[in-house]
Amino acid sequence: MYRREFLAAIAAAPLAGADVSWGAPVLDIHLHPRREGAREIDHLEGCGVKMAVLLPGAGSEERAKTVMKEYPKRFVRFTNFDVRKPEAAEHLRGGLRGGAIGMGELKYPVQVDGPEMRRVYEIAAEFNVPVLLHFEEGGFNSGIGRLPDLLKTYPKTTFVGHANSWWANISADSLKEAGYPAGRVKPGGLTDRVLADYPNIYGDLSANSGRNGLARDPDFTAGFLERHANKLMFGSDCACSDGRGTGQSNRAFPGKCFARETLTLLKRHASPETFQKIAWGNAVKLYRLHV
Repeated sequence: MYRREFLAAIAAAPLAGADVSWGAPVLDIHLHPRREGAREIDHLEGCGVKMAVLLPGAGSEERAKTVMKEYPKRFVRFTNFDVRKPEAAEHLRGGLRGGAIGMGELKYPVQVDGPEMRRVYEIAAEFNVPVLLHFEEGGFNSGIGRLPDLLKTYPKTTFVGHANSWWANISADSLKEAGYPAGRVKPGGLTDRVLADYPNIYGDLSANSGRNGLARDPDFTAGFLERHANKLMFGSDCACSDGRGTGQSNRAFPGKCFARETLTLLKRHASPETFQKIAWGNAVKLYRLHV
């Protein structure tokens, strides 16, 4: 291999095994509790993250509570429950009274403006906490095109958008998209518009959907980050065990840590001030964290 090719390969290589310093503290707003045999703290240490918000799924709320007790300065948590069940409201209120600081990730096969979710939005306003939604058209929280009406109807509810359809809709030609579109972004996408027009919605940059949204059109990305510097928050939604990509089986992006990849894109495209807001400040302020 020629020297120039060798240096290029090193520059493009993942950061696995290296110490990580992002130049600012990082708060991951989207980390799921681990199953047996893996530790949440290993992911934080491996990818250079200071704190994380644990988003429990079915059966993992107790795990989230346990992790918080073990590392009270490193983790906070949301609460979750199947919104289709009649006892959902009681459970969600109980979770919030028990120390959760938000609800989500809500990922159920319902319409985003259906009665199940409207009940959730009312609870979020009642407790003054955010609700984090997984948008995947045809699968979970379908009907993203009706999101502006919801934001107007529930002005006291704070929404956090996440996942495939949310990030596909930075482009104006992706309203029905539920995947990972490539290529240039067409200005005027719904996600871009609602972040600009409504004070009660924020964006979660986690998972391959968030990474893809930042990577697909570099000419668009820098302006998007600056326009919404106060509305975007870093998250990983990463399943790797160590913050270095070990065990990451995502078919679209195997063997890599989403936290590292997304933070690298943010460092590349955002000003230092904007990076600090997205990686730390916005979530600390929105979630009212005492850090």
